Amino acid sequence: MARWLRHLFAPSAAGRFPAPALARIGEAVAAGERLHGGEVVFAVEAGLSWAALAAGTTPRARAEDVFARLRVWDTDANNGVLLYLLLADHAIEIVADRGLHGRVGDAQWAEICSAVAAALADGDAERAVADGVARISDLLARHFPPGGDAGDELPDGPVLL
Repeated sequence: MARWLRHLFAPSAAGRFPAPALARIGEAVAAGERLHGGEVVFAVEAGLSWAALAAGTTPRARAEDVFARLRVWDTDANNGVLLYLLLADHAIEIVADRGLHGRVGDAQWAEICSAVAAALADGDAERAVADGVARISDLLARHFPPGGDAGDELPDGPVLL
């Protein structure tokens, strides 16, 4: 019941991430992508729908659904990464495409999620996400150097769900 109430009364994601902050996060995504050949997408959602709650949707399952819906998987090198926040559950999820499996371990993704969580707890949501994007970009730069023919395959702007 507590989870349902958190989602029902979740404040707007736009309140936590106003337009100027979203623009700066989009700039951080673009800057990071100049360092590597991967794609990073940031999406934030205040709370789940009643149907998703009734179905028992976990933050991870929702992140995987968002990964698919935003077509983060649809890059030439299969190297898209989604950084997803579900505010009502205080959940941070990273979903990486199959091109990163075997190159980046679960512990590395968990470390980034922990760093974002710690920064969010300090109250600066924009800085927390920008730092998470930078950390993801550092990992991508190790495995997918800049260049190649694909270019910028996905939009850099954050997605409010």
